[in-house]
Amino acid sequence: MQKLNDFFNDGHGWVCRHCDKETAAEKPANTGLPRYFREGEAESKTPMLATRALAKWTDNTRRFLTCPRCGIMEPVEKS
Repeated sequence: MQKLNDFFNDGHGWVCRHCDKETAAEKPANTGLPRYFREGEAESKTPMLATRALAKWTDNTRRFLTCPRCGIMEPVEKS
């Protein structure tokens, strides 16, 4: 797995390191249930996702990751 300065891959996608630290207190408590049972189909009007710091690719080339929360961007080098 590739190491980046501002993002890490937790197995579900790339997560912003900075925002993950800031939002650690907002994460839902571990109830022992799998994530799909806790999140479901967002039946409530205010769903709590596992992370709000999930990064997105800037375009289809998948060369840059960006965090939608803080806007930080980092190039991803394919080796």
